[in-house]
Amino acid sequence: MPKIIDLTKPIKNYPEESRFLKVKIKHKPHSIGRLEIMFLGLPLRLFPKNFIGWANDTIKSMGVHSTTHIDAPWHFAPIINGVKARTVDEIPLEWCYGDGVVIDMTHKKDMEIITREDIINAVRDTGITIKEGTIVLIRTGRDALMGKKVYMSSGTGMSAEATEWLIDQGVKVMGIDQWGWDLPLAKQAKRIKQKICSPESYWEGHRVGCRKEYCHLEQVVGLHQLPLQGFKVIAMPLPLHGCSASPVRLVAIIGE
Repeated sequence: MPKIIDLTKPIKNYPEESRFLKVKIKHKPHSIGRLEIMFLGLPLRLFPKNFIGWANDTIKSMGVHSTTHIDAPWHFAPIINGVKARTVDEIPLEWCYGDGVVIDMTHKKDMEIITREDIINAVRDTGITIKEGTIVLIRTGRDALMGKKVYMSSGTGMSAEATEWLIDQGVKVMGIDQWGWDLPLAKQAKRIKQKICSPESYWEGHRVGCRKEYCHLEQVVGLHQLPLQGFKVIAMPLPLHGCSASPVRLVAIIGE
């Protein structure tokens, strides 16, 4: 039997997290469901035996980037190489299933960017294979901060050159186990205002998508459970019409 490993952040409200990540769900108990059934025409006296009623829930608010999600090309720019960028419902589903590899970047400190050389050296030293259609998952270990106030302000980030190198190997979907693909944005902005770095460094990993089509996964969890290669990845988005991203149920399958 294959082993299925869930790499998805639980969808719930985390009190310490930024308002940008807030999820609000209203739970309706079975007693409310009973009233709904009666409203739909079935009197209580005709209910099946031992049937209380149904439970129901409503997602009151949840941004498409609030939890484990896939960013569509539309998130990066409206036009890529003269063609309208794909929204999340237009992503080919073939991109979202394939052989997976993990690249370990847990040694990278906060605000220390992941370079092209970091990725190339890790691939060479571990012997992993990246080919067209491989789904590459970058492990930083920052999923340990999930739900905490520092989640959005902590982490490393993928450089433009590292991102572009993966695309050039035929990778269409890549992911990372921290809040975002890039260095923490608030700290990036502060560095740019202080003239510590160029404005061209802002969101540089994402902005590769303005000229080369690709997707990435953010807020991945649990990559420590996986081998470096030898597994499949499924990251199917919802067909959210016209949207820039979608929550995914991200899983790895070992021994398929």
